[in-house]
Amino acid sequence: MSSTSVTTITEVTVNDIRFPTSKQLDGSDAMSPDPDYSSAYVILHTDNPSLEGHGHSFTIGRGTEIICVAIKAHQHLLIGHTLEEFISNPGAFWHHLTSDSQLRWIGPEKGAIHLALGAIVNALWDLYAKREGKPLWRLISDFTPEEFLKCIDFRYISDVITPDEALHMLKELEPTKSERVQQVEEQGYPAYTTSAGWLGYSDEKIQRLCREAINEGFTHLKIKVGRDLQDDIRRLKVIRQEVGYDRRVMVDANQVWNVDQAIEWMKNLVEFSPYWIEEPTSPDDILGHARISQALQSYNIGVATGEHGMNRILFKQMLQANALQFCQIDACRLGGVNEVLAVLLLAAKFHVPVCPHAGGVGLCELVQHLSMINFVAVSGTWENCVTEFIDHLHEHFEDPCIIKNGRYVAPSRPGYSTQMKENSRQEYSFPNGPVWKTDA
Repeated sequence: MSSTSVTTITEVTVNDIRFPTSKQLDGSDAMSPDPDYSSAYVILHTDNPSLEGHGHSFTIGRGTEIICVAIKAHQHLLIGHTLEEFISNPGAFWHHLTSDSQLRWIGPEKGAIHLALGAIVNALWDLYAKREGKPLWRLISDFTPEEFLKCIDFRYISDVITPDEALHMLKELEPTKSERVQQVEEQGYPAYTTSAGWLGYSDEKIQRLCREAINEGFTHLKIKVGRDLQDDIRRLKVIRQEVGYDRRVMVDANQVWNVDQAIEWMKNLVEFSPYWIEEPTSPDDILGHARISQALQSYNIGVATGEHGMNRILFKQMLQANALQFCQIDACRLGGVNEVLAVLLLAAKFHVPVCPHAGGVGLCELVQHLSMINFVAVSGTWENCVTEFIDHLHEHFEDPCIIKNGRYVAPSRPGYSTQMKENSRQEYSFPNGPVWKTDA
């Protein structure tokens, strides 16, 4: 973890940015029929005018202003501190950010305050990666096992994975990391698409988007389910007619079912060979997910969940209970990169594939880095691992993700790919941006 000169954080800028995606029903699902993809966006300014860190947390419209206020509430923990403090011990600095006694009361480590933390931590890592002149995935992949461990707060998870055990896991993979870096740079990272599967789309649009996905090289597609069983059956027939049974199709209920309802509903979809059912019930119901997982095992349907997983403790218990077969980290709902790395270690210990959630503005840009870090440094495999891709709003970012042949191309630009274009930030700023003033 190299550093050259002292860089001090001098100011924190926060923006409420909202895109009116509800107009085209992009992102529509059983729980969220009309989302406006949004971002609680933070910039960490420093005493070096050419160096700033950008981060964000994903929301779907109303409530973004609450996350923005929560970000501002952390300013006293940032302003006057140096980047070198973070670089020297990222885990200790993460602990510093989560340990303000008064802010902790409205968490702890969950809800709006944790979404705010995620945006801040993402900005810190963007700042660090830019300082080192590396894309984030390569920065962290190049860490020694000891440096990697210094990123983790093991509080509340050491009963399942100790620092010594994690160090042993990382050291086992260290000699072959360079081979996997080369694989990622040459082949990219496996992706799946949800772009064809939103609930609000017509059959004709679904058919067209399925054909486009096939032509773009995708072998995994996901659709939304859960609002009406007969409609789900009809839409799955349409999709299977287009993509056949050689490709994998996943379904996502976005938390709308009770446990028994989830089991019965999925039994009615068995003929379509769903690879997984995502978020079948409340994201906090560990034992409910375990029961669903057990009930669907004989049908070869896995349970995927985690996009609303609030912290590493929830993932720890999900894994202990065998409640998920696919671990779906979210780059913003967890407390930023540090906590994601903790969950990657937990998933690797339990040999559960990590398939990050990316259905939101800017999430694809982030999770590509996290997936590559997992492959290179933590799990050492991408077997059964696919990372979500949705083809929305990438044009608003300075370093948008690139998909070729159904795979994420490894980012090469320094930073965490978090930086939104200035004109986009201004145009979609809520409520005073031109887009929203026109709508009003």
